[in-house]
Amino acid sequence: MSKTTLLQNGLIIDGTGKAAYCADLLIEDETIARIDAVDPATAERIVDCNGLVVAPGFIDVHTHDDAIVLDRPAMLPKISQGVTTVIIGNCGISLAPVITRTPIEPLGLLGTQRFCYARLAEYAEAVDATRPAINVAALIGHTSLRAATMPDFARAATANERERMTQQLRLAMDDGALGLSTGIFYENAYAADEPELLELASVAAQAGGVYATHIRTELEGILEAMREAARIARNSALPLIFSHHKCCGPDNWGRTLETLALIDCLATHQPISQDVYPYTAGSTVLREDLVDGVIDIIITGSEPYPEMAGKHLSDIAAQWGVSQQEACRRLLPGGACYFQMNEEDVQRVLAHPRTMIGSDGLPHDARPHPRLWGTFPRVLGHYSRELGLLRLESAVFKMTGLPAAQFRLGKRGTLAAGHPADITVFDPQRIRDRATFAEPEQLSEGVRHVFVNGALSYEEDAATPTDYPRNGRFLRRGED
Repeated sequence: MSKTTLLQNGLIIDGTGKAAYCADLLIEDETIARIDAVDPATAERIVDCNGLVVAPGFIDVHTHDDAIVLDRPAMLPKISQGVTTVIIGNCGISLAPVITRTPIEPLGLLGTQRFCYARLAEYAEAVDATRPAINVAALIGHTSLRAATMPDFARAATANERERMTQQLRLAMDDGALGLSTGIFYENAYAADEPELLELASVAAQAGGVYATHIRTELEGILEAMREAARIARNSALPLIFSHHKCCGPDNWGRTLETLALIDCLATHQPISQDVYPYTAGSTVLREDLVDGVIDIIITGSEPYPEMAGKHLSDIAAQWGVSQQEACRRLLPGGACYFQMNEEDVQRVLAHPRTMIGSDGLPHDARPHPRLWGTFPRVLGHYSRELGLLRLESAVFKMTGLPAAQFRLGKRGTLAAGHPADITVFDPQRIRDRATFAEPEQLSEGVRHVFVNGALSYEEDAATPTDYPRNGRFLRRGED
């Protein structure tokens, strides 16, 4: 016998960008059965949604949740924001197909304990066996392919190494990967040349994938780095997704006027989109070349000095009586938040019609960037309601229908009869982020109910929000 839940009298924002409207929504087992006036007597459970928005579950297009979905499957940082699907494997970093206990930089951003999957299919089996609270879809990382096949990362791959990488990628695409990601900003992938990247991209294209890239630089040379990515995607016939698009460094502030104009120009010849997180600080591994003595830097973790997590690098340097560069060297290996961006640039990228929302959170950091817990409510609360930067329907579209279409996630991302019942119910007047750089692990407000594949999986007023059933699964390319 089917299980039915009626979301009654809600404001339906269906994920297409169209205007909101009032209606009931009936869930039957794992599927949306009807969106219309529904007789309450037909439902086993009724949820009063008067004054609340009923939207598709949010899709976090840029995550590094590869290991955390297995280690902490309740996934409270994400489901509490209304996220029902995470896309992993970004920035060239994925667990598969690497087997090691000592991952190279930046693979360590995923932790060190889960590099044990020779194929994506093995990782997918682990996800389904663990059954996390949310769905998981995967890109395959170029740096991970290098780590699985190359002994030396300070050079471009040889023809034989390229062939081994393409074989690994072909298997991953067969296993349902969404496409290829690169992180050639990072040292262990920077030496990759265009032939290496193009050969891999062509494999992803043949399988109907996408190309998501953390470009070589987001500093002064950003335009040429963007053109390089566009060439690779265009020459391999792959849709291009610029990861966490931004202009870094004070000398670069304001240049989103140039970068977004370039994206619009390129988009006349090839499919292009981008993701963004709604903060002026990024977060990644601790790197001396990013320490300029101008921007603020907060340490998120340090292996030799774990007690320094949460402190400003400038304060640590003053305490030790050394330069910030020397303090950085002493803290390595570690991570940091870099206040590299300008608020006007962030808003300009957020408002762009090709932009999706991604958190880019690092769940293994001792003191993570608040984007891990607050990204989606921050967009809906601060940027949509308070600043009026985005219509609410447009903000939801950037989190749902647009990413589902770009990453080919079947019928997810929009509300319609017959679609999977991934649904987020939120209060548009209350929703806001509470996570801060001082206290980053804070639940957001206003996300009332979250359904994952038809199961009620989170409620805001629950005494123990992790006690709900976990109903997520691994999603393969093109699969509903």
